[in-house]
Amino acid sequence: MTISISLNGVTLDYAIYSVRAQSLRNAVLNMAVGGKLMKGSNDVTVVRALNNVSFTLREGDRLGLVGHNGSGKTSMLKVLAGVYEPTGGRIRVDGRVSSMISMSIGLDHDASGIQNIRNLAMMQQIPKKEIERRLPEIISFSELGAYIHMPFKTYSAGMMARLTFSVATALNADILIMDEWISAGDAEFQQKAAARMASLVDEAKIVVIASHDMSLIKRVCNKVMVMEGGQATFFGSTEEWIRLTT
Repeated sequence: MTISISLNGVTLDYAIYSVRAQSLRNAVLNMAVGGKLMKGSNDVTVVRALNNVSFTLREGDRLGLVGHNGSGKTSMLKVLAGVYEPTGGRIRVDGRVSSMISMSIGLDHDASGIQNIRNLAMMQQIPKKEIERRLPEIISFSELGAYIHMPFKTYSAGMMARLTFSVATALNADILIMDEWISAGDAEFQQKAAARMASLVDEAKIVVIASHDMSLIKRVCNKVMVMEGGQATFFGSTEEWIRLTT
């Protein structure tokens, strides 16, 4: 199977029900989804997070999404990861997708580390048998030791990061979707994490990463999409983007 991503006129609207005047403006200001307010029927207002976006990625492509907060980058990642269905247009994704967007989703702070590994792996759509097979490897990589049996709420921030990272990177994927470059734990663990991230990126057929780190985009990506107000204002090679911005 040829690994690819194709978007044709993709639009994504977030509906806001029965919110008016100042309350509406405040709600939109607090939503980091980009786009513009659109009028709807039946007292429904929508935020157009993505507006008529089209592009194609093929094997070997590493796309960097660039834009200010609220420009639509995260909405684009969630559409690519299958979190949201587009309101309009067509999207086709051929290949197994692994997304590293909101890794804290699915965490149960009262449950043990092991149970949270299972919960997070299920959120990654990893089959139950595969989860159990890889459980010892995930626990070992996290370096949590006996704490793996303790409630998640007893963990330090670094321990939480190590567990979520270990699950998120447990399986290689054809298509890797990332929101910023992930780092986890203390300095020693971060070295190990960086090596694993580099390996995942190297082995993935397609990578899409949203980042404010321009040096990272230049180092990792061969294509760039600049987003503004939910629209793609530039899509092309990293070399062309660098020429236009320097």
